[in-house]
Amino acid sequence: MYPEHVPHWIDDREVAGSSGASFEKRSPIDDRVIAQVARGNAADARAAVDAAERAAASWSRLTPPRRGEILGRAAALLRATERDFAEIIRLETGKPWKNAAAEVGSSADLAVFMESEGSRFYGKTMPSPIPNRSVRTVRAPIGVCAAIMPFNSPLAGIAWKVFPALVCGNAVVAKSHEQTPYTAIAFARLMKDAGLPSGVFNAVQGTGADVGGPLIEDTRVGLVSFTGSVPTGKLIQKTVSDRPVLAKVCLELGGKNPLVVCDDADLTLAAEHAVASAFIDAGQRCAAGSRIVVFDRVYEAFRDVMVKRAAKVKVGSGPDDECGPVISTQSLERLEAAIAGAVARGARVLCGGRRIDALAPGYYLAPTILENVDPCDAVSQQELFGPVTCLYRAKHFDEAIDLSNSTSFGLTGAIHTFNSNRIEEFIARYRAGLVSINGPTYGAGPHMPFGGVKNSGNGFREPGTEALDVYCEWKTVVVNHDPARV
Repeated sequence: MYPEHVPHWIDDREVAGSSGASFEKRSPIDDRVIAQVARGNAADARAAVDAAERAAASWSRLTPPRRGEILGRAAALLRATERDFAEIIRLETGKPWKNAAAEVGSSADLAVFMESEGSRFYGKTMPSPIPNRSVRTVRAPIGVCAAIMPFNSPLAGIAWKVFPALVCGNAVVAKSHEQTPYTAIAFARLMKDAGLPSGVFNAVQGTGADVGGPLIEDTRVGLVSFTGSVPTGKLIQKTVSDRPVLAKVCLELGGKNPLVVCDDADLTLAAEHAVASAFIDAGQRCAAGSRIVVFDRVYEAFRDVMVKRAAKVKVGSGPDDECGPVISTQSLERLEAAIAGAVARGARVLCGGRRIDALAPGYYLAPTILENVDPCDAVSQQELFGPVTCLYRAKHFDEAIDLSNSTSFGLTGAIHTFNSNRIEEFIARYRAGLVSINGPTYGAGPHMPFGGVKNSGNGFREPGTEALDVYCEWKTVVVNHDPARV
């Protein structure tokens, strides 16, 4: 199921790489080395772009409905091989089985959605004030797209970028995250079986410095789509801006997402959604609920309910578990240090706060809730990307809004209340790309645009029909005709 060596995928075949160098991939479940991974370099990135460039012209001439048909076949293959892909995801990320399987299903759903967009692929027609002239807009492919992947949802990360890119007529070079290298190779094989022509999808392995940098510096790459941290996103945008030829850059970055619990909320429901928001996928979601803002009047009651619910979270990677490990031992150590620092500055640990020795040598951190954390503290302002959340008190609604908006992020947010006036004011005044009412901080389907404001992104949205605007260029067409020459 999982190979001893994970290669690149270039021009429809496995490639060992130009240098022969490799690095270890360890499973977060048990710290076991499960593969050696090809360590890519500039030559490998260039070879992948060469293949994509050769394939792009003929692929773009295939009609959008025909391109969509291949995505439909890919969806059927994903569903048929759900168990295989789920096991790959589980080994690479440590996700509990049901979460890994759900990721495969949602990726198939997105393929079906994008297949249907191939049959719509709408442009516009517009009236002209000039006689004998017609004006319309059409979607044009970009050419070669670089897709730089996150580790937390390796298959969904590919699906969100690659499926819309393909239906729009582009060829893709994916840069796998070092922690989840094999998912892209398994995906490449599946796309080949679905009928995708040679060179249209390629995947390279390695670090950002070794292979990611050369990939985005290549002027033949017309779009760079990245999901990951703010510093890396800003570096990518700067690098592309410094190129001789500009490219479009789509950034989906971090979040520090609030879940507001008002004094009229259903506290049991709110606690259920707060725990899910904070601890599903071990909190390694850009949409994780890492700040729980609670009205003073119900603070103690809600805190007790949430702590009791958090204590019931099943930690592990088995079929019935809810919260898996974090991705690496470095991430585990970073989280422990962040918690210890917060405690030293006055925070109180309500539950968790340390690794789970019984699950060692896996990278498991107990679901952690902190209180008495200053809203300006580092753990209040920085994305931790782990199963850690903080409780904050708010005297009234305006203070809850101010706390919600008090970070440099603006990805998602939720409010629990049955007061329609509060709901509408939260929608209007909380700055974010997604707002949830009486639900968790996450939740996006294949038909829904997802992305954020401020440091959470640069304005683009994936997936939904809005993703077509990421992976296409608009071309305006003006046609003049002469009735006298009919």
